[in-house]
Amino acid sequence: MRFSNKFVIVTGAAGGIGSAIVRRFLSEGANVCAVDNRTDALNQLVVDLSSPDALLAIEADVSSEESCYSLSAKVEQTWGTVDILVNNAGKFPATPFENISYAEWREVCAINLDGPFLVTRAILPSLKQSKAGRIINTSSGSIFAGTPDQCHYVTAKAGVIGFTRSLANVLGEYNITVNAITPGLTDTPPILALFPASILDQQAQARAIKRRETAADLVGTVLFLASDDAAFITGQTINVDGGNNFV
Repeated sequence: MRFSNKFVIVTGAAGGIGSAIVRRFLSEGANVCAVDNRTDALNQLVVDLSSPDALLAIEADVSSEESCYSLSAKVEQTWGTVDILVNNAGKFPATPFENISYAEWREVCAINLDGPFLVTRAILPSLKQSKAGRIINTSSGSIFAGTPDQCHYVTAKAGVIGFTRSLANVLGEYNITVNAITPGLTDTPPILALFPASILDQQAQARAIKRRETAADLVGTVLFLASDDAAFITGQTINVDGGNNFV
């Protein structure tokens, strides 16, 4: 299996996309640290996966510097090294611009943009121990469309692209690659709780591939970027939205 003896951290691991990524890495032989700030959802993920020995579940808040360093300490104590980091945690409320409070703006930016910075900085010493480190950041296809009512989210996710490009230059000397994916609107429980099903169907009709996007559609790209096959790809953004945007 291509990820045997690899150590992987996935943030936002209990969500629809995150849990799909965790499952695939486990199925391909990886040791996975599933990180989420929702205790019940994280515990349920562990139950659903039958608590395999290769799974380490840690509750952490990616927007908290203290929490990220605590996460790093626990991982270092358990594994000593990290090979792959998937910065997937996110928050995506829909609020008209004039109704966005500064507190909401800061919360959304703290999770979606500060989070990848804080987790990466905390985990970096362990990641440097890998002979072929990988960082995959989850941005969003909303950066291409400028989705209305999500100005804070779009801004933060656009920032993730800049972070990815700059960090790729910083970490290249350590043989660490840094890339991003931009998912389209994905059919997951959190999305369905926020958007009516008709919106997902409209998105499907706007794509070249006319169906709803699922979490499974994103997993292959993440694992490719984490694999040896992507060893010479860094600083890039791969759009995975079924042909809604051509970039």
